Amino acid sequence: MKQAAPSSFPLLPLARRLAGLGGFALVFAMAAPVPACSQEASVAAPESREDAWWTGPMLANSAETLPPSHWLFEPYLYDVRSPGVDGFGSRTYLNYGLADRFTVGVIPVFGYNRVSGGPNSNGAQLGDWTVQAQYRLHEFQEGYWAPTVSLLLQQTFPTGRYDRLGHRPADGLGSGAYTTTLGIDTQTYLWLPNGRLLRLRFNVSASFSTRAGVEGVSVYGTDAAFRGHARPGDNQFANVAAEYSLTRRWVLALDLTYSHTTGTRVGGQEVAAPGDPFPPAAPLGAGPTSNVGIAPAIEYNWSSNLGVLLGVRVIPSTRRTPTSVTPAIALNVVH
Repeated sequence: MKQAAPSSFPLLPLARRLAGLGGFALVFAMAAPVPACSQEASVAAPESREDAWWTGPMLANSAETLPPSHWLFEPYLYDVRSPGVDGFGSRTYLNYGLADRFTVGVIPVFGYNRVSGGPNSNGAQLGDWTVQAQYRLHEFQEGYWAPTVSLLLQQTFPTGRYDRLGHRPADGLGSGAYTTTLGIDTQTYLWLPNGRLLRLRFNVSASFSTRAGVEGVSVYGTDAAFRGHARPGDNQFANVAAEYSLTRRWVLALDLTYSHTTGTRVGGQEVAAPGDPFPPAAPLGAGPTSNVGIAPAIEYNWSSNLGVLLGVRVIPSTRRTPTSVTPAIALNVVH
């Protein structure tokens, strides 16, 4: 699930202040490909990019754009496992090459929460959906150091339930806020001494959200008598990914991520009856959080346009973030 937000996974599911741009220097320094002429005669001939088939790593978006009139269909199925909760979900990338260097898409999200010691979701629930646009600034060329570079703009809409949840808090799969994400995606290739290809991605993004009105039981921890508002924290996200072309069909992939979110602010009043407000409720919300994640995966490709990925994302616990383990499977179809 590419750049999923914590509530929807990968994700996916970010226009928070752009951060980590200093990492470009590291990626660019690593990106210089080894020309074929430098390989000694005793070493196998370098694998060509045309001979390598890829599905893509579990989390990092591609910096490539689709050719005009071509499309990509990539559904993910996953289970976000954290203490007391299993968050089953689907996140599907539907992208279309609208023009040269320019791709647009939509990311629908659905989910179901199974909760220990409480009621589960009342069936599959709609999550917050995202629309996106990507423009490619530069295309990688063999023999040159510069990677493929693209600009990404995403807008997430509050289509999922988040408040007035009554006795089923597990029905909450949304935030109630509009979230804008700006990102820079990069991709390059390295030829290893054994002639096999290593594909590298380095992406950064920043997101910010609007304020949402909150009434009753909500995903922000409010109770039935609460009336007020909440604003999710801004987020900065960085993702380094590598894919090793083991054979033409088999690929080993690995994502490393870093995420920092400022505190979520919640304010309002407890209202026992119409026109009978209590003093403002004690501050709710959450403080700033940071976490790192790792997501190993394996890819199998039937062709250059059809492949499957099986992987798992692990986020170790921090002071404010519980441990989560998210197995996932994805199908990648390009036409």
